[in-house]
Amino acid sequence: MQVHLIDGTYELFRHYYALPKVRDSKGQEVAAVRGVLASLMGMLGHGATHMGVATDHVIESFRNNLWPGYKTGEGVEPELLAQFPLLEEALSALGIVVWRMVEFEADDALAAAATAAADDPRVKRVIICTPDKDLAQCVRGTRVVQLDRRKNITRDESGVVAKFGVEPASIPDYLALVGDSADGFPGLPGWGAKSAAAVLAKFNHLESIPADWREWGVNVASPKALSSTLVANLDQALLFRVLATLRTDVPVFDSVAQLEWKGPTAGFAPLAARLDSSVTKGKGREIKS
Repeated sequence: MQVHLIDGTYELFRHYYALPKVRDSKGQEVAAVRGVLASLMGMLGHGATHMGVATDHVIESFRNNLWPGYKTGEGVEPELLAQFPLLEEALSALGIVVWRMVEFEADDALAAAATAAADDPRVKRVIICTPDKDLAQCVRGTRVVQLDRRKNITRDESGVVAKFGVEPASIPDYLALVGDSADGFPGLPGWGAKSAAAVLAKFNHLESIPADWREWGVNVASPKALSSTLVANLDQALLFRVLATLRTDVPVFDSVAQLEWKGPTAGFAPLAARLDSSVTKGKGREIKS
């Protein structure tokens, strides 16, 4: 058995900006929802059997209480935000398991589901479908992999090392140093991808990095300055690592069997009819979809 775990938030954003506007009979923008549904139905049609989708039902999470600059829903277009509940309703009607995140983030649900699925001996491989670098920390050997569906790139553990220069377990430490603009925390001044990768490839975690740069024994530019910055800002770096560390204690499923797709529910047909009767807003004209 293979388990496919889908980042519903990423998919909705991706389709929202890739597709022309489409409104249903109530005037609601639905193009992104239609796009995500078509995409996942394509996966099912090509043999996916066990699937779960995580969404950020609310963009904010517990991390906003830890760092004031952490990402919020501010600036996200209302027509995009309004499609989250509809997407969750449509996926559930299609018969796909949906995890609607409020206190936690969609990434946390994916991490928890990947951990639980990988621990089940019936599962041959877990495929986390998202390009989000946060999820690289969940990759395990060739058993748990990360798939960028848009670019058709699959990364196992060696692929993560090739891309970031560190093993999956060091990804939160790496992001703590270099920052993550998408999530709203800056990292430490002077620390870039190359220096963070070189140091963490040897020491793995922040606490293991010697305070004395002369003990590093790695080839990085300005090691004295980097060391001074890390020592002076270690508490902040550790906080950033907390922000970057995905939670695996989020309730997702009791048995991987619950993720098996058994077909759409009775409620899917009327919802699909509503989406199929929507209208595309074209250049000064309306096109029935």
